[in-house]
Amino acid sequence: MRTLLAALIACLLPTLALPAAAFAPAEEALVLGGVRVDAGPTTTQVVTVDHTGGHRARVTYWRLVRGEWRARMSTTDGRIGYGGLVAGERRVQGTGTTPLGTYGLMSVFGTHPASDAGALDYRRIRRGDHWVQDNASPHYNRYRNQRQGGFRWWLPASHPDSSERLTDYRRQYEWSIVTSFNHEQVRRRGAGIFLHVSGRGATAGCVSAPRPFLRALVRRLDPAAAPVIPIGR
Repeated sequence: MRTLLAALIACLLPTLALPAAAFAPAEEALVLGGVRVDAGPTTTQVVTVDHTGGHRARVTYWRLVRGEWRARMSTTDGRIGYGGLVAGERRVQGTGTTPLGTYGLMSVFGTHPASDAGALDYRRIRRGDHWVQDNASPHYNRYRNQRQGGFRWWLPASHPDSSERLTDYRRQYEWSIVTSFNHEQVRRRGAGIFLHVSGRGATAGCVSAPRPFLRALVRRLDPAAAPVIPIGR
């Protein structure tokens, strides 16, 4: 009887077996410089932001070369927001917090002619240019000139819906790379999270790095490389 039962179980086992893929280990997460990177399959350029304490961070530029990630530039003098770090989906406008997570590096604006910039789309700042932070505007979290209308550019800086006049920050915005944070325009989550030239201290939520680093980075970034910026603790 036991022999018959054993034979029966042996016959059934193949039909109950799961495919080998079910037991395969999950793909390892990409971690560069201690920061988790949620990159797409075509990403070959990454700029990691590793919080080192207070409002300081290590900012490193990486390239994928022949299947290996290599650090090409790094600075320990990066800055984050005065409000610290917060999960991107929980960020609130006006809190001075920098959102954790991985975001695309989409375009650049600054004070130099386009011939000095790199391959990412570039816009030179001119009088009347703003980054819209007016929650009532359809242009929330977008670059727009006041002559185009569609947002309350005249609101004072103390107003929660005031927008950022870009010519007021010529030092920081000499070079500024736009991230994809809140590109979907969720109101009150925040607008204008950039990687820009450092000022004197912490940022209002952006990431900043010294001028030479930003100048070199702008000239290296390539839209074909699907560059991203992961921000970690």
